[in-house]
Amino acid sequence: MDEKTFHDKLTSLMGQISTLPEAERAKLTELAEQTRQRHLKLKKTVGELQESLDYLRLSIKYLVFDLEATRRENKYLRKMLDDAGTKGDEGGNA
Repeated sequence: MDEKTFHDKLTSLMGQISTLPEAERAKLTELAEQTRQRHLKLKKTVGELQESLDYLRLSIKYLVFDLEATRRENKYLRKMLDDAGTKGDEGGNA
């Protein structure tokens, strides 16, 4: 149910509640208000969760980027060490 539908139904419910006798109206009005408050709280929580997920996705992208860069640097340094070791072996045999 989207936001507009929820508010339309809640408004309709409040209209129907207002036609009831006072004794029943007070209890149902309170329940409808609690429902509205819970809906707002749920909406806020979902928004915060979405922000947290967005931040997590971004953090993972940065970590993957860093991991790939570290692997490239590691490969480059190993090659340099291997080249230096090969040159060192050639120089020692001469």
